Amino acid sequence: MPPSPELCIVRLQQRSNLAPQVYYVSKEKLITGNPKQAVWIEYESPDREFFAGIWASEVGEWKVQYTEQEYCYILEGINVLTDENGNSQEFSAGMEFIVPRGFVGTWRVVEPTRKRFVIHEKAKPPSPPERSDA
Repeated sequence: MPPSPELCIVRLQQRSNLAPQVYYVSKEKLITGNPKQAVWIEYESPDREFFAGIWASEVGEWKVQYTEQEYCYILEGINVLTDENGNSQEFSAGMEFIVPRGFVGTWRVVEPTRKRFVIHEKAKPPSPPERSDA
C-alpha cells in the first residue's frame, strides 16, 4: 500500500513554477517605506498549522506581533528586529534565528531580503455557538 500524501517527505526548493503571493504591508503596521513583499509557499500541512517557503521584501519597517512561531534563514539582505523594549538584533545572509510566539516589536529591512521560513501556528479553537435562549 502506498503511503498517504500526508506521510510523504516533501523536498523544499523554490521552483520557478510556483507563483508568488505579492502584497504590501498594511498601513496600520507600516512605519517607513512601502515595501513590496512576496511569499512562495512550498509546503502547507493539511491542518494549515505548519508552513514553509521563501519570503522576500523591499526596504521598509513595520510593526509585528507574532501569534505564530517562525524559524528564519536569511538568504540575502540585512534585517533588524527590535522588541517592544527597544532591544535590537541584526540578521544578514547566512544567519538563522527563531521568532517566538508572542514577540512584539518591529521588523526593519535595511537591504532587500530573501529568507527561508518555517512557521507553526496553532489553529484557533472554533467560537462557541451563540445561544438562542429566548
